[in-house]
Amino acid sequence: MKIQESAENYLETILILKQQKGTVRSIDIANELDFSKPSISVAMKNLRENGFVEMDSNGYITLTEKGRVIAETMYERHTWFSNWLISLGVNPEIAVKDACRIEHVISAESFDAIRKSTENKEC
Repeated sequence: MKIQESAENYLETILILKQQKGTVRSIDIANELDFSKPSISVAMKNLRENGFVEMDSNGYITLTEKGRVIAETMYERHTWFSNWLISLGVNPEIAVKDACRIEHVISAESFDAIRKSTENKEC
């Protein structure tokens, strides 16, 4: 399933915040991404309506199975590409920014092929 890059970023951010803080609310996402609270509210509504997140009566956000799969995929790609680019000598700040763009446009087939081709090399 293909979803918008912004939705993938929100889901990945929720996953990371959940790992760091244990719980996630809209304000946490707004602070992390430096977006306005109203923008996050609209995004969370769209993600809820499409079955990627759930929000309880206290405003705590959790990923559904569908949302978690996408978030984990984006996070894996982001981490892998960041580390790989750094290992090639790319400045870490640039590597992280580039990885953030690459993770959304590369196909699963191409990502797997690149990862496999570097398995026996240091990354």
